[in-house]
Amino acid sequence: MTSHYTLDGAAPLAHLGLIRAAGADAATFLHGQLTSDVALLDTARARLAGYCSAKGRLLASFIAWKTSPEEVQLLCSADVLPATLKRLSMFVLRAKCKLTDATAELQRMGLAGPSATAWLGDAAPAVVWGRTERDGATIVRLPDVAGAARYLWVAPAGAATPALPALDPAAWRWSEVQSGIASIETATVDQFVPQMLNYELLGGVDFKKGCYPGQEIVARSQYRGTIKRRTYLFAGAEPAAPGQEIFHSADPGQPAGMVVNAATLPGEGGGSSVLAEMKLAAMGDGTLHLGRADGPLLAATPMPYEVTTEAAD
Repeated sequence: MTSHYTLDGAAPLAHLGLIRAAGADAATFLHGQLTSDVALLDTARARLAGYCSAKGRLLASFIAWKTSPEEVQLLCSADVLPATLKRLSMFVLRAKCKLTDATAELQRMGLAGPSATAWLGDAAPAVVWGRTERDGATIVRLPDVAGAARYLWVAPAGAATPALPALDPAAWRWSEVQSGIASIETATVDQFVPQMLNYELLGGVDFKKGCYPGQEIVARSQYRGTIKRRTYLFAGAEPAAPGQEIFHSADPGQPAGMVVNAATLPGEGGGSSVLAEMKLAAMGDGTLHLGRADGPLLAATPMPYEVTTEAAD
C-alpha cells in the first residue's frame, strides 16, 4: 500500500505544543531531566530528546533547540504538554529557570517540498536537525520523507506565515509517521524505554552525560543486551490509533506490539500508515494483526534508517 500525498507547501501543526524554558539555568536544568545533552546544544542545531519516569519509561518526547544561551524551546505533542509541564516544574526548585506553555505565543507550521526550500532560500538549514533563523522565526530541518525536504517553522503569533501552497495537515501527519521518528502521545505515556522507539539510533539519548530520571534503567537496557523491542513502520487497510495493541498469528493470546503513531492514508481506500513498537521475535514469520488476534492485517514497510537489533557492547 502506497501513498499519493504530495509533500509540497505549508501545514499548521495544531497537534503540537511548545514549552519554553527561560533563565540562566534553563539549559543545565533540562540537561538533568532529559535523555539528550542540552548543556552542549548550540543555537545552530536541534535535537531529539525524551523525558522519562524513574522507571526509564518515556513520559514525553521533544524536538529541542536553543534560541539563546538562556532559552530552550521544547516541541511536543500538545496532548501531553500540560502534564509534562506540571511534572517538570516540580523539579525546578531553586534553579533560575522559568517553564511556561508557549503554544499560544508561537505559531507552528510544517514546510515541505521544493516550494518550501525555494521560499527559505539561504535560510534553509543544510543538514538534518540544523537550525536557522529568518525574520524572527526558527527553522529546523527535519528528516526528508518520500524525497521531499521537510522543515519546522516556529514564529511569534501574528508574524506573517510563509507564502507557500496550503499543505493538508493529514499529509504532514503522514510524513511524521513515515519519518520513523516516534513521538509520545497521551495513549502511549509511560509505555516505552527510549531504545524501544529507536531513540538512541536517532541521537535522542546521550550515554555519556550525567544523570536524569530513569538514566540507570536506560543505560542498563543498552549495555546488558536487554533491548528486545524496536519500532517499525507498517501499512494497514484500516485506520489505526496510538495505544492499539498488535497481535502475532503464532501467539494470539498476548500482544506482540503497540501502535505509537498512526496516520490515515489518502484516497477512497483509506487505511493507515503505522509506526509501532514490536517484539523483535514477532518480526519474522507469521502475520500481524491490529487490535485483536483476528484483526486487520498489518504489513511491514521499509524504515528510512537502519534499525539495529543488538545493544552496544
